[in-house]
Amino acid sequence: MSDRLAQFIIFFPVFLFSLSFHEASHAWTANRLGDPTARLLGRMSLNPLVHIDWIGTVLFPLMMFLMPGLLLFGWAKPVPVNPNNLRGGRKGNLRVAAAGPISNLFLAFLFSAILRGLVRFDTGNFVISALMQILGTGVYLNLMLAFFNLVPIHPLDGSQVLSGLLPLKYLDGYERLNRYGFLILIAALYLGLFRYLTIPISMLANLLLPA
Repeated sequence: MSDRLAQFIIFFPVFLFSLSFHEASHAWTANRLGDPTARLLGRMSLNPLVHIDWIGTVLFPLMMFLMPGLLLFGWAKPVPVNPNNLRGGRKGNLRVAAAGPISNLFLAFLFSAILRGLVRFDTGNFVISALMQILGTGVYLNLMLAFFNLVPIHPLDGSQVLSGLLPLKYLDGYERLNRYGFLILIAALYLGLFRYLTIPISMLANLLLPA
């Protein structure tokens, strides 16, 4: 229990920051493209309190801690976007949706760069060792957030990305399918299909993390 508690104490703040960065990136991109909705609601912020969803941001991570082996993840409150305000039509909406996963990839590469810089100073100092563990957790966590959110199932960001890329003749059919997105998502989680995401995540993490 003590080891899991230590892991959770490291994981949860990184999780909160990464989710907040993800949602703030959606809000910032939407604002740049002409929709101030999220900014006016205070969502263009790194303050986790404005992004917390009590089930996805708190309960699910806590259940992961209390029941090891349980495959759950988490989420924040979706950033409100009015597509009618966005410049670029469907492409504008695509850019807003893609901003979240891209922000997590950015954090993964940033944490990796800082971690590689700290390796040379690792002489067993507790503070440096703890910081390296936090950064390593940040690399894995942000890769997980990026790849998970790119899955093209509603309400994940990948569904909006795919909507912006699909030819118009396929769009209506895909949007009808999205009505059942949450059920599809639950079924995929139950069947363990998201475990396949660990393959590209592990491959990229091995490239980013110091040997």
